[in-house]
Amino acid sequence: MTHTVVIKLGTSSILDEERYQPKIGTLAAIVETAARLKSDGHRVVLVSSGAIGVGRMHTGKKGAVTKVAERQALAAMGQVRLSSMWDSLFATVGLATAQVLLTRGDLADSNRYYHARETLNALMSDSFDAIPIVNENDTVSPSEGRFGDNDTLSAITAGLVGADFLFICTDVDGLYTDNPRANPDARRLGVVHGVDDARRAASVTSMGSSLGTGGMKTKLVAAELATAAGIATVILRSDAPQHIVTIVNRGIPDVPEQPATVDAIGYPPLEPPHTLFLPKSERVPDHKWTILHALHPAGNLIIDEGAYERISKKESGGRLLPAGVIGVEGVFERLQAVRLLVKKGDDTFETRYTLRTRSR
Repeated sequence: MTHTVVIKLGTSSILDEERYQPKIGTLAAIVETAARLKSDGHRVVLVSSGAIGVGRMHTGKKGAVTKVAERQALAAMGQVRLSSMWDSLFATVGLATAQVLLTRGDLADSNRYYHARETLNALMSDSFDAIPIVNENDTVSPSEGRFGDNDTLSAITAGLVGADFLFICTDVDGLYTDNPRANPDARRLGVVHGVDDARRAASVTSMGSSLGTGGMKTKLVAAELATAAGIATVILRSDAPQHIVTIVNRGIPDVPEQPATVDAIGYPPLEPPHTLFLPKSERVPDHKWTILHALHPAGNLIIDEGAYERISKKESGGRLLPAGVIGVEGVFERLQAVRLLVKKGDDTFETRYTLRTRSR
């Protein structure tokens, strides 16, 4: 069976934080893993952080960089070198690569979202047979319009291409009940049925890295987004990517539902070492998932409670009549996402929905 596999690598998996040099062994292992997946008939997308880190490596800037313009300049210098590095490594195994830089703005607009999806699918088709390498376009993304971390970007990319698996590669081999570096009794979770269960059972603190922007919290957010779209999500060590082939070819295990108690969640641990978040059995439909997680609301519609009650009923078809709208904030066009705010009796507002305006 052919699967679409998204592999996400953070900056700390790509660069040594002390020497600011590429981890060539890890990068080569990722390339070999992708080549093996391709030879087994699977489609592969790589989500790679590291542009700013590579830019710092090239310029020798090791201190904190706080100015937005300087970070964007480092991203501009680093991205071309990061892309060249990946292309050279993949060329050694006869695989072509393609650079795909995305911003929230690209995915907030339904037309651009559609073209991004079509481009990625074309790159993975037999006509091109390439491995798309996705990163956020840090050079042009303002701080308020950024994904914030590539864990979220990887989940949205996985939803964009209809992936079967999302692998989030990090410096630990899964999600633990406590920080394994500080507590030797910490236990690694195995199969997890729900992200909420994982949050109750696990620790999301980690020592982190001076290079990366994410953490275990962002990985849980990514798992929540991806599993809602029907995508199995795996956390595993970036220096053992060969396990990805084993996990993909083995498929998603058929495990019984576990009682939602802390002691029962995610046990026993899996081999090879990793944590697997099972996809939701009732996945959110593609168009609803896109509106909820990919499109960025361009404005607000303020409605009264009566209108909210009406559109909440299935027979309403989600149609909002003008009579129920008591205020509009922002400027938006057809097919853009808007946020619904319900005005309460005490003049407070409560966010209830994000929806997309109709084409006509």
